[in-house]
Amino acid sequence: MPAGTYPRSNHANRPKTVATLLALGVVMPFNLAVVLASLCASAVAKKPRAIASRRPRTVLISGGKMTKALQLARSIHAAGHRTILVDTRKYWLTGHRFSRAVDRFYTIPEPRDPGYAEALLEIVRSEGVEIYVPVCSPVASVFDSRAIPLLRPTCEVIHLDPEIIGQVDDKFRFAELSASLGLPAPKSFLITDPRDVETFDFSHERRRFILKSIAYDSVRRLDLTLLPRPTPKETSAFVRSLPISPDNPWVLQEFIAGREYCTHGTVRDGTLVVHCCCESSPFQINYQQVDKPEITRWVKRFAAGLGLTGQVSLDFIEADDDGQTYAIECNPRTHSAITMLHDRPDLAAAYLGEPTLHNPVQPGPQSRPTYFLYHEVWRLIMSLASASGVRARLRTIRAGRDAVFDWRDPLPFLMLHHWHMPLLLLADLKQGRGWHRIDFNIGKLVQPGGD
Repeated sequence: MPAGTYPRSNHANRPKTVATLLALGVVMPFNLAVVLASLCASAVAKKPRAIASRRPRTVLISGGKMTKALQLARSIHAAGHRTILVDTRKYWLTGHRFSRAVDRFYTIPEPRDPGYAEALLEIVRSEGVEIYVPVCSPVASVFDSRAIPLLRPTCEVIHLDPEIIGQVDDKFRFAELSASLGLPAPKSFLITDPRDVETFDFSHERRRFILKSIAYDSVRRLDLTLLPRPTPKETSAFVRSLPISPDNPWVLQEFIAGREYCTHGTVRDGTLVVHCCCESSPFQINYQQVDKPEITRWVKRFAAGLGLTGQVSLDFIEADDDGQTYAIECNPRTHSAITMLHDRPDLAAAYLGEPTLHNPVQPGPQSRPTYFLYHEVWRLIMSLASASGVRARLRTIRAGRDAVFDWRDPLPFLMLHHWHMPLLLLADLKQGRGWHRIDFNIGKLVQPGGD
């Protein structure tokens, strides 16, 4: 389905939903056998020694449905700390709550709920939480920031403060902020009315432009329609098809052709302590570390220039025409690229402010890329007509590792695919809302107007 369109009738999704449920049911016995074998093996295997930490702490992690939250819980638990996982009531079914790394699981209100911050504070107090690490959705990032003044007297929060989060999360203001720090970013113009684009003088620009919603849009975010269109009438028709208004501003941004990269950064007092960088794609479900020193320098300068504490996921593009690396947007939250740090025992120390051997902590040369097996199997099936496509998918599976499966902690893999996702699909059958795709990485159905 093209980006920016919605199904006319959600009833059309029912056959797809039923077929997906049947397919998951067919493979469940195989996965159950693997998980049972892993449980038996881990029961008799020698348990790995917990990494020495200065003292055990209790850490609260939100976004429990997402793989990146599971990875953080596993890393922090392996370092000898206690982990509390939370998510909204909609995701009480998350398979990650069954992880050995999760000591307690709670549900909390939606971020927009007036009682959201108070619910977090209640958990912090009842569980003796010392550090809160939000693994938030785009919607939740601003509400987690607003909760900081309430939480900070009781625990530390690894998240950007309210006065800065609005600047970096806004694509237009982020471009302005980057330029003020002397860091390269594409030309960007604030658009609050379709006429702003219709009257824009493209004739003096050396590159074409794209429109991006400043507010998160799970469907239209993949639309890379180049502007101007061949005629002013086509440009106007496209722009007026978008929900642009003063209350829902967009950004007209210079389109730079080149290779895209995404990064995860954890920063403390302006110092980059965790850094991952990998090639980007529209539907990001594969992560393999690449060494881009110019991007690392950009992130370090950005973090230091603003004195940040929190998590920032920055997207970059290396331009084909001038070789310059530009930052195109910043998402002030955890990136799933952090799954590449599955073999870094010092990840927890970096998050908790303890000394680490390497600063920043990055995936090592031997770190295996991460993927999501069910996505890879689907791609494999779709590429059966192409021998090269089949070989590519098999290489990916052989060279990497599933981001969820861990033979020492196999239940999240089973429960994600055969409890969590089937229950979401069954709920959609009842509600008739419809969905575009399944995202096992972030543990949800991608739906119109979704979270």
